[in-house]
Amino acid sequence: MGRKGECMVKQAKSGQTRRALLSGLAAAAFGVRPLAAEPAPLVKVWKDPSCGCCGGWVEHLRRSGFTVAVIDTADLAAVKAALSVPGELASCHTAKIESYVIEGHVPAAAIRRLLAERPAALGLAVPGMPIGSPGMEGGTPQLYEVVLFGVASTTVYGRFIGTEPG
Repeated sequence: MGRKGECMVKQAKSGQTRRALLSGLAAAAFGVRPLAAEPAPLVKVWKDPSCGCCGGWVEHLRRSGFTVAVIDTADLAAVKAALSVPGELASCHTAKIESYVIEGHVPAAAIRRLLAERPAALGLAVPGMPIGSPGMEGGTPQLYEVVLFGVASTTVYGRFIGTEPG
């Protein structure tokens, strides 16, 4: 390669470096952070100390990247009342993540969607204990609904078989 070719290569390399530096400075000036996986917020779970399926759901959340704090209690009714969980949506455990209530065996994917979309609601619920839902593995998985609930209304937020949308 001649002198002219070497000079062009040096300019191209320094131009790429200069461009990267200027892009980084501009991003920093405007408070833009590089894309990175942010840790999921803490999930507080209230459950009966002897409930095995609740422990299975907690493990599902942990495998999905959530940090979970478990609070064993014999008085789940008081927790549900304090968090405004409608009686018809009640299940065997109750959780709180940021400002949302999570009732029952809600899949991690539905919780992530909730946190991404941030609808005006109290939270999500999977009423009852559907076979195949997270923590209720075993047997033939059933199609079940995840319900978005507010103070006065509910709507189907998703349908799942196991942990997958159905």
